[in-house]
Amino acid sequence: MKKVMLAVGLLVMTGSAFAAAKPCEELKSEIDAKIQAKGATSYSLEIVEKGSAGDKQVVGTCEAGSKEIVYARN
Repeated sequence: MKKVMLAVGLLVMTGSAFAAAKPCEELKSEIDAKIQAKGATSYSLEIVEKGSAGDKQVVGTCEAGSKEIVYARN
């Protein structure tokens, strides 16, 4: 039973590691589609280095957490 629980735990951690390594352009286009689906028209999305978002809202992280996607209204 302990081996099964260990295996499940490792699979969960591995799955989240793969999800965190998503390419930035792919994630940016997914976020863009969701924002447009809600009817927003005047906004911008930018890919920036982690920690340099300034006053913009962080809406996603990509490339294993080294970059962030930020949202700003125009």
